Amino acid sequence: MSSDALIAHVTGAAALILVAAHAGGWLARRLGQPYIVGQLAAGIALGPTVLGALAPDAYDTLFPAAIEPALTGFAQISLVVFLFAVGYELDLKLLGDRARTAVITALAAFLVPMAVGSGCALLFRDWLHRLGMPHDLTPAMVIFAGVALSITAVPVLTAIVRENGLARTVPGVVAMSAAGVLDVIGWAVLAGALLDSGTEQSLGWPWRALLAVGFTALMLAGARPLLRRLLWRTRLEPSLRLALLIGFALGSAWVTHSLGLHVIFGALLAGVVVPREEGGTLDPDLVRPLHDVGSLLLPFFFVISGQSVTLNGVDGAGWLTLLVVTVLAVVTKVGSGTVAARLGGLGRDDARTVGVLLSARGLTELIALNAGHQAGLLSAPLYTVLVFMALVTTLLTQPMLHLVGRLARRETVAPPQAAAPRAAPAPDAS
Repeated sequence: MSSDALIAHVTGAAALILVAAHAGGWLARRLGQPYIVGQLAAGIALGPTVLGALAPDAYDTLFPAAIEPALTGFAQISLVVFLFAVGYELDLKLLGDRARTAVITALAAFLVPMAVGSGCALLFRDWLHRLGMPHDLTPAMVIFAGVALSITAVPVLTAIVRENGLARTVPGVVAMSAAGVLDVIGWAVLAGALLDSGTEQSLGWPWRALLAVGFTALMLAGARPLLRRLLWRTRLEPSLRLALLIGFALGSAWVTHSLGLHVIFGALLAGVVVPREEGGTLDPDLVRPLHDVGSLLLPFFFVISGQSVTLNGVDGAGWLTLLVVTVLAVVTKVGSGTVAARLGGLGRDDARTVGVLLSARGLTELIALNAGHQAGLLSAPLYTVLVFMALVTTLLTQPMLHLVGRLARRETVAPPQAAAPRAAPAPDAS
């Protein structure tokens, strides 16, 4: 394919991706679902499962193999920008007076699904073999199976909390705080799994782990003071500041990718390192354009994720696995989150709300699954099953919140007690 033809194909595919993804997001929001659900559905529809099956000639014309590297590059850049913003906005000071409850809830909502997921991978390895996984699972594969059930999507959870008016309520604050702690734990465990994934590297995983720790320390001890001096003292123009920081995030992502990790870890680390304003507040001139750029480019990630979803490769065993995994994902998250929040001092209804909110997986789950698939920790059929699990659990969050609210109202308005019969007057002794 000539360079002119390649540019034409990339331009046409980009136009289709942006329009279809944002149209799907708009439709999902009209149906009371998170924007991401519609974008992911559009990405799957543009993949080989739907468009490729219904109109294979059109699919080959719109998405020839030659433009896949360009689309993948857009997808990786979108992840870097998005996760850089997530890292910048991550603020564990939100814990406040509810720190104990949030930490207990986060640990329970991570450890219980982690144990169930890893245990099921070991117990049912013969069944997973039918889905393309090797019979002898590596430790990284077992750990990743647990991580896949343990993740909570902070951006989706935050959107649901705001849309339901829970941002200033006790369950809303606890859920968002716990999700922040969960994010830190989940990304750290996922990083360990990817380091031990057996990807081809010139250095062994202990050396790469040591270098990763050293790079993290260098970023925290060296890059943060330098950025603080540069951003606070020079007062760069907003556009120049944005370009500088996105370049910083891309460089950090390149380093972690070179160490055998995914670009997502470098992007997150760069966001955490960037100092906030002097009062501890977020810089609106940075947050707003980051969200704009991220929302513009993320559809490319959804399409690349959808390209790897192969429904034709999922048989009856795969659909049964999807049912079981979805049930386990919901029960372990909602159950552990509810019980832990209850033990942390929350009321019954507030604890249920926290458990339901922590069950939302969404985009964060997709990012983790994509990283695991690229590292060879997931087969194509199992990747498809887990992508649909992420989609279903995200779809169920809003209905479950409504159910919790109805239960709370029903239990608050208790049926009136029947009046006790009056005792008959004692007979007159006279």
